[in-house]
Amino acid sequence: MEIAWYGHSCFRMMERNAAAIVTDPFDKSIGFAPPRLKADVVTVSHDAPGHSNLSIVKGARAITGPGEYEIGGAFITGVRTSAGEPENGAEPPPENTAYVIEYDSASVCHLGDLSAIPSQPQVEALGTVDVLLVPVGGGKGLNAAQAAEIISLIEPSIVVPMHFRTSKTKLKLDPLSRFLKEMGLGKPPPEQSLKVAKSSLPEETQVVVLEPKGG
Repeated sequence: MEIAWYGHSCFRMMERNAAAIVTDPFDKSIGFAPPRLKADVVTVSHDAPGHSNLSIVKGARAITGPGEYEIGGAFITGVRTSAGEPENGAEPPPENTAYVIEYDSASVCHLGDLSAIPSQPQVEALGTVDVLLVPVGGGKGLNAAQAAEIISLIEPSIVVPMHFRTSKTKLKLDPLSRFLKEMGLGKPPPEQSLKVAKSSLPEETQVVVLEPKGG
């Protein structure tokens, strides 16, 4: 399986003879130029401009909430996560759906715009996760410390950070460096894409930083 990142929370996953899946397509308000993608399935964690611009994904079946789906050799489980408690009387963030995508080669969990540490039943509902796509930049999503805590709960083999500030991001988010410091890491060189197979998963959790496609 190969995973490519297009910026913010948008990834495309592809495996030979299986459905291609895009997650959380964004619009131009994020700062990145919205890509034009082809896929069989597109998942949406919640209804927001940075996560639900379905128009950029051609020919795809949209999955927008909890449930179990089997499409083209991929098994997709959507798990509703709590929105968390509002701060200082503010409106609570929108409900979020985390998705676990299981291919023959590996399982991937995309946490969407998760904003609070999930409950134990929610963590158990995610099952075994080989690759965790986790928001790390704060805003309405997890901050660096929360992301590190969730990684310790889920215990994935590989972690790919998302939803953080880059030179193009217009949102008020923390930079990737804050998360890497929380994890006790220097900045690893970014990869163009991530290729995953169960036979080559690391024994200890490894953080992989991806370069956004198209800039």
